[in-house]
Amino acid sequence: MDPHAEPVRLTKDGSYKQHLQWAPDGKRLLFTRLHEGNMGLWTINAEGGDLKVLLPAQKTPHFDGHWSPDSKKIVFVYDILQGTDGKLQINTVAAADGSDMKTLIPHTAFEESPRWSPDGKRLVWVSTRDGNQEIYTVDAEGKDLKRLTNDIALDNNPSWSPDGKSIAFASNRAGNFEIYTMQADGSKPMRLTNNTALDYWPSWSPNGKRIAFTSNRDGNYEIYLMNADGSDQRNLTRNKANDNYATWAPDGKRIAFISNSGGGYDVYVMEVK
Repeated sequence: MDPHAEPVRLTKDGSYKQHLQWAPDGKRLLFTRLHEGNMGLWTINAEGGDLKVLLPAQKTPHFDGHWSPDSKKIVFVYDILQGTDGKLQINTVAAADGSDMKTLIPHTAFEESPRWSPDGKRLVWVSTRDGNQEIYTVDAEGKDLKRLTNDIALDNNPSWSPDGKSIAFASNRAGNFEIYTMQADGSKPMRLTNNTALDYWPSWSPNGKRIAFTSNRDGNYEIYLMNADGSDQRNLTRNKANDNYATWAPDGKRIAFISNSGGGYDVYVMEVK
């Protein structure tokens, strides 16, 4: 790992964590945490400390949250369990206290990975309503549904560009999962990565010039950076642990991620040059 960018560890509980997102106002980090047998959403101060559960009374599994552009709402996956099966739908809550929970996208199939657009007017998400994982958008009221991808392969992990004009995503349409971009209307798909490894979880930098993503091309899962056109791909974390779920600080100077480098799964932050 780059000695000039040694990560700072923000949590030390080691419990399983995933789906990390930095609030647009820069104050807190949101993630999925498995704690005492319950999978739910938690937040922590961006500088560490003040670990809080978002919905303390909610025992139904809920995960993969994303902040609205004003940091006032959180959209997430709500899993209504039926036996060993789940009915996944997309809900929203107030970010400050988890109140005012509403269903935004009712269960039709597996509804996953909801992400607010930068202007807050639309959401992109992944659904299997047409048979396999495809990417769709709706407006902020859950209406005006549009299908963006139409491929026999799996398309997932959508991530808006900061200007709202493009969406990065992962797809195995070339045989293994690679990172692609497309226009916000689903047109002009472009492949950015090309290797035999697994590349996924793209995350745009705030200035739109770079994309962070996860790859196991060097034998374990690491955080990589590349330019928005796919050039200059490089390993950012470079360690023997598994690093995943990169998210950018709003100022573009730091990246947070989840790593098991300390034994358990914890949140780390490192500077990015």
